[in-house]
Amino acid sequence: MKINTTLLLLFFFTMTIQLSAQDFSELFKKTNPSVVVIKVIEAESTGTGNPYEKATFGSLGSGVLINANGSILTAAHVIQLASDILVEFPDGQALRAQVVKISNESDIALIKTMKAPKNPVIAKLADSDKVNVGDQIYIIGSPMGLYHSLSVGHISGRHIEQLDFSRAGKIEFFQTDAAINTGNSGGPMFNINGEVIGIVSSILTKSGGFEGLGFVATSNIAKFIMETEGYDWMGVDASYIDGKLAKILNIKQGAGFLIQSVAEKSPSYFMGMKGGFQKIIMDEKEILIGGDIMLAANGFRFNNKKSLADFLTFFQGMKKGEILKLEILRSGEVINLEWKMK
Repeated sequence: MKINTTLLLLFFFTMTIQLSAQDFSELFKKTNPSVVVIKVIEAESTGTGNPYEKATFGSLGSGVLINANGSILTAAHVIQLASDILVEFPDGQALRAQVVKISNESDIALIKTMKAPKNPVIAKLADSDKVNVGDQIYIIGSPMGLYHSLSVGHISGRHIEQLDFSRAGKIEFFQTDAAINTGNSGGPMFNINGEVIGIVSSILTKSGGFEGLGFVATSNIAKFIMETEGYDWMGVDASYIDGKLAKILNIKQGAGFLIQSVAEKSPSYFMGMKGGFQKIIMDEKEILIGGDIMLAANGFRFNNKKSLADFLTFFQGMKKGEILKLEILRSGEVINLEWKMK
């Protein structure tokens, strides 16, 4: 009788696992058509000292379709410096896309295909405030280029940081043990109802591979960015500099933002901003010099880090038609650039 009871329990436990696996199989079939592969082309300085010498390379990320017009949520770092974006759908459609909105601090971006996809399958965004630690979740993405791969796990934690310079007032990430690797970035995290509760952002690792610590931007932060005017993409990567390097570069105000890269076809590119082209090592960090240095913008002078926070709050709220005014140091000369927000 004892053996029979043990066998019965084992059978029940095995059946429970099989049912759970079957549930995820059905959920995958239901939600995978809304998940896309994002292929990005970037042009970057070789750092040899020649401002015209650039290397072009491709990178891969994931995203999720949220409306029939072709709007897609992804991670900001996937498309931050993109000169060209191609979105591939599970049914074989391949459509070019452009950046609509971006929040680097939240690692959230909204892109939109140039034309609406055919037969779109749209994902539903859930209320991430209702998600609890311990909830079972799943992620679909393209880890290491393996398109539309499924990983399953749990919510391991919730991390919230209050930010003065964020219009949302905070950034918020779920921690998860679901496997995340290169190519998963920007992909959706779903709850067991097949609703999106987050966008895959990053991992914490010492080995370079996944160690059970993944981080996912919450869907409520993504919804706030989508629904709030502003959060325009400028397509520029800049580093705050002060101290020794500021003196070497003859920045009289003592600090500024050294432009590292400018994405082709971006607003910063059409403004005429120039990125760096000579690699140097400063304080054990590789940096590109030779590019523009931002001194001020719309009355905010970048002579300390707080001025950046104040400007970011202002910039995130800029509306269509307003003018972005930059004061730039280029080759020892102060010049002014302008851009009309679109």
